[in-house]
Amino acid sequence: MKFLVLLAVLFVAYLVWRGKRVKKNPPRPPARALPAPQDMLACARCGVHVPRSDAWISDGRSYCCREHQQQDGR
Repeated sequence: MKFLVLLAVLFVAYLVWRGKRVKKNPPRPPARALPAPQDMLACARCGVHVPRSDAWISDGRSYCCREHQQQDGR
């Protein structure tokens, strides 16, 4: 009988120890994939840098908006 009580106490102690250990090291959420970096182009009119996908390109020159492209007159 004493052996069963000792075994039960050890089992409960193990569960408590294991529970504290799991709480200290919670699992990390999966990391989000970052988008690929884009090339930045400077506006030929004002010098503002914009991503290549947002730039207006005309005759090899890049612009930040349609108005600057029209103002440059090329």
